[in-house]
Amino acid sequence: MKAESKQSSDNRYQKGLKTITAVNPNAEDDIRQMLKDICPDMGKFIIEFAFGDIYSRPGLDLKMRELITISSLVTLGHPKTQLTRHVKNALNVGCTKEEIVETILQMAIYAGFPAALNGLSIAKEVFEE
Repeated sequence: MKAESKQSSDNRYQKGLKTITAVNPNAEDDIRQMLKDICPDMGKFIIEFAFGDIYSRPGLDLKMRELITISSLVTLGHPKTQLTRHVKNALNVGCTKEEIVETILQMAIYAGFPAALNGLSIAKEVFEE
């Protein structure tokens, strides 16, 4: 049973790695660097679960998934690091600046103006890089 579980985990990781690399070619190294001193397993979980199990599902393309992620992060109102990363990811998968801005603007209705303004400020920083 453990061998099957290991194989399943390896398959999920490889599937996730393929997907996350399409979104951000440096993601695996970035995640590994960010978490190596505190919780390396979190990086494995991000790649296996978020990108191997969820992002790689059929039904939504990577552009749509990134716009949904941006809207969720704006709604939360506080995850600047993750929002910055996902605005960059959205650009990497072909989203336009206008699509990103419109997604964030839409959140003013549901998350409030402060959350949308913070999101727009982060997007502007990314666009200026």
